[in-house]
Amino acid sequence: MQRKPRDWLTSLRVYLRAPVVTLLFLGFSAGLPYLLVFSTLTAWLEDSGVEVAAIGFFSWVGLLYSIKLFWAPIVDRVRLPLVGRWLGQRRSWMLLGQTLIAAGLLGLSGLDPAGHLPLVAAFALLTAFGAATQDIVIDAYRIESGEAAIQAAMASTYIIGYRIGIVMAGAGALYIADAASWAVAYLSMAALVGIGMVTVLVRPEPPRPQSLTVVLFHPRVKRFLRRSANRPGWQRQTGVWLIAAIVCPIGDFFQRYGRLALWLLVFIGIYRISDISMAAMANPLYLSLGFTKSDIASVTKVFGVLMTIGGGVLGGLLVVRYGLGRMLIVGALAVALTNLLFVLLATGGDSLPLLIVAITGDNLANGLASTVFIAFLSSLTSRTYTATQYALFSSLMTLPGKFIGGFSGVVVADVGYASFFGIVCLLGLPAVALAWWLSRRLPTLDTNSDGDEAGTASKTQGRDNGRKNGQESGREDGEPASTR
Repeated sequence: MQRKPRDWLTSLRVYLRAPVVTLLFLGFSAGLPYLLVFSTLTAWLEDSGVEVAAIGFFSWVGLLYSIKLFWAPIVDRVRLPLVGRWLGQRRSWMLLGQTLIAAGLLGLSGLDPAGHLPLVAAFALLTAFGAATQDIVIDAYRIESGEAAIQAAMASTYIIGYRIGIVMAGAGALYIADAASWAVAYLSMAALVGIGMVTVLVRPEPPRPQSLTVVLFHPRVKRFLRRSANRPGWQRQTGVWLIAAIVCPIGDFFQRYGRLALWLLVFIGIYRISDISMAAMANPLYLSLGFTKSDIASVTKVFGVLMTIGGGVLGGLLVVRYGLGRMLIVGALAVALTNLLFVLLATGGDSLPLLIVAITGDNLANGLASTVFIAFLSSLTSRTYTATQYALFSSLMTLPGKFIGGFSGVVVADVGYASFFGIVCLLGLPAVALAWWLSRRLPTLDTNSDGDEAGTASKTQGRDNGRKNGQESGREDGEPASTR
């Protein structure tokens, strides 16, 4: 049963909540380093006379963002010495990631790329590793520091801050480099990392369940301890840690959602497949139509960012007012249908008004869908295994789209831009259908936005549904659906 929509004023007040405002600054901290190890760095390398072949290899730095799942269990379960006692699990890891980012940017600012390319690569990797680690912790911090009712608003302000950080690291760094030097630009970006550090120091550590108790009484851990009674102590400790860090987070998800778990993973993989798979062909389309680089930069990088921010705010507001289930359907439909604007652009030729219309629709839909989907992923994540589960979801979210996007150029060469964007639109329709199907089987999507009491009730219902589904699927030993 869908709840009655809230009034607009009540919905807007959520943006004044302290956890929601906090994510604006943490989003900025997450977005800042991204371009500094990608397009901004390659522009510096090109400007310094580095060979194009060598510049191409720097794209591999981005792989650290895609494989963060591998060290997410460590971030989730290992307490840092000394600083961990002072700041807590989440804030200490976040501060460590920010320190690595600042150190990497400071190292880059003191180098001449033409003469120290291996060192440039090393500091770029250090920056990317720190940024990916920070992303893991910020995702966990966001989920743990706010109840279900404000998760969409927190995702919205996170996206706004992230986009501001992207603009600063892109256009801002280029302006500074043009006015002074690349060294000053990267030194300035290192100083801006301080915004995230101050945020970490002034905001409290979010509450977390007693994970050690949960782990020790988890059925898989108890079975392992019984079966390994005669093994050396270090083997038993290592086994318990691996089960707690890797097996338990994945098993927890499947236990809570039972038969729906696989469908949820499929949905996560295809929800953004439409806009991710078309991304590589957007700029080639603009250039092939005859738009100037200045027009493309002004409309897509400046105006487009504003539209994305607007879409993010709108998404957070609509989820608070109408609930997550309905907005998941709207977001999936918007992402798919806005590809038709690119069909119109491809057939309309060099028309600046058409470009503005296409970018407006695409970026509004992108910002709205991103906010809604982040809130949805947050609702799926257990607070006992926050970092590991969300890292799994966020990695899966982009994988199918990126894989299909690799063939986008071949499709365009065969059928042209207009037909390509029509095909991409069709690719997004299964996500719309699955969003509708899941919204009918997960009624908690529309009840968990009513506040703490409703959020608690929805989690209880989710555990009950998961237990029922798990029993139907023949889960052994009668393990509980949730170990939270």
